[in-house]
Amino acid sequence: MKLKHIVESQQFTVPKIMELFERTNQMKKIVARGGTRDYSNRVMATLFYRPSTRTRFSFEAAMYRLGGKVLTTEQAKEFSSEVEGEMLEDTIRIISNYCDAIILRHHQEGGAKRAAAVSGVPIINAGDGSGGQHPTQALLDLYTIYNECKTLDGLSVAFIGALDDGRTVRSLAYLMSKFDRIKLYFIAPGDIQIKPDILDYLKENNISYALAKNMDDIINRVDVAYQTRIDRNRLQDKNLDLSVYNIDTDVLQKMKYNSIIMHPLPRSVEINTAVDTDPRAAYFRQAKNGLYVRMAVLSMLFDEA
Repeated sequence: MKLKHIVESQQFTVPKIMELFERTNQMKKIVARGGTRDYSNRVMATLFYRPSTRTRFSFEAAMYRLGGKVLTTEQAKEFSSEVEGEMLEDTIRIISNYCDAIILRHHQEGGAKRAAAVSGVPIINAGDGSGGQHPTQALLDLYTIYNECKTLDGLSVAFIGALDDGRTVRSLAYLMSKFDRIKLYFIAPGDIQIKPDILDYLKENNISYALAKNMDDIINRVDVAYQTRIDRNRLQDKNLDLSVYNIDTDVLQKMKYNSIIMHPLPRSVEINTAVDTDPRAAYFRQAKNGLYVRMAVLSMLFDEA
């Protein structure tokens, strides 16, 4: 199966995921020796309508490490022709004439799919709207889990925090559902709990899951704790005690010795900085993996074009 665009996690089969992981391991070696010039004739455009640090920088670093070139714009929503009323589709039609791939973060859910429908070059969804997807983040998350846990079958994963509009959680849930004997826990206040469309998908694919309002009796049995931020302003109960969703040294004592803690970053108070030195804290290793996975994604798209 060849990939033309990367818009959503559901596109990936297990064989394609493992092929990508093999290529990712190769990219680690390439970075260790200073990069490659194999893609020196390629140009990548980053078109971000919303702010980004890790995703944008890791994609741009990935392209440079591959030997290619980068076109970029800061805050495309304010500094592109959209301010004059240009439709996304027209912007993509034009920019695709100038480059070999477009990395798109759009402020509207479904923006990446609209772009892919008219683009002459691969579109990579770097996050669309609130409650859309972020497939390359999910791929680097999955690669991190695979590296740390040495398997993707039979794992228990707890997603904690604001889950309803969480692009990374939604995308990773789709990917995790492709593996055997998976158990997913969604731990969140009721008004920001995971949306029914994800639960319906899990039911259709016979994936075991459970909903919870706190970590009690769950955190001690999971292999992966995937933490996200909670914006108090989105809660109906502004006085809700959010500390029950935080990971600190007390929570560490309850967790399995070989479990891992992940976070798509940036974090706030939901993971105490005292946790950073624990070997189970994988979130900075997770972020580093973003470079290698995105190098692999770009090279795969270029090679299959």
